[in-house]
Amino acid sequence: MCSTCAARVRLPSSPMAAKARRCRSSTFMTGKHKWWANGISPARQAALNVTGMNILLIGATGKLGSAVHSALTARGHKILTVGRTAGDLRHDVADPEQVTALYEAARAATDGLDAVVSAAGDVPYKPVTQMTPDDYLAAFRGKALSQIELVRQGIPHLAERGSFTLITGVLVNDPIPTGSAASMANGAVESFVRAAAIEIAPQRINAVSPTIFTESVPEYGDFFPGVRPVDLTDVAQAYVRSVEGSHTGRIFELS
Repeated sequence: MCSTCAARVRLPSSPMAAKARRCRSSTFMTGKHKWWANGISPARQAALNVTGMNILLIGATGKLGSAVHSALTARGHKILTVGRTAGDLRHDVADPEQVTALYEAARAATDGLDAVVSAAGDVPYKPVTQMTPDDYLAAFRGKALSQIELVRQGIPHLAERGSFTLITGVLVNDPIPTGSAASMANGAVESFVRAAAIEIAPQRINAVSPTIFTESVPEYGDFFPGVRPVDLTDVAQAYVRSVEGSHTGRIFELS
């Protein structure tokens, strides 16, 4: 499958941006120049190197969320876990009012958020002829609107150069029978990521789009005939890339 991601994003010109461009074009870059070129001040970079980031992880106790949690904690980040029935904070992000409460609780529990990471989303799987309007609305609320609200409400709670990482999936480009609602929701999330990226800078937003997990093949492999699975550890590294990197508006595809 094609691994081409989102279109290149041009950030507004600024003295910092001009300085970064000069640094990138130079044949010699000091450590300080590299920090500015990446859009991070030396003081902030030093703080991140020492203490790690404060990260809000939604869906932390699920199969994917557990792998992402392990990958991020292994790199020294501080994780505040969120789930409907388990985690440091218990909230259903499909409810916008609970998203509001979530950010209030996160503010009380941390000294600020550097990243918001989503590894959760629910959609129904049925043949198109059996789907109802409520099924499609449930898919939109469960995977698209829930993540959109995490971003929309999270912007004022996130560090100036913090990041959002959302979850989509292979069905946006490679649909399967019974998966129309998932394809619809994934497409909405990816379009939102590209659109939001040009508005929320210098904050960043990306999404991770995996195919079926290797660990899920025994249960769901028959729905993906001939599709190469991807290990959860590899998917988790895509989250690390989004959180720690400089990209924005990108869809990190794993297939």
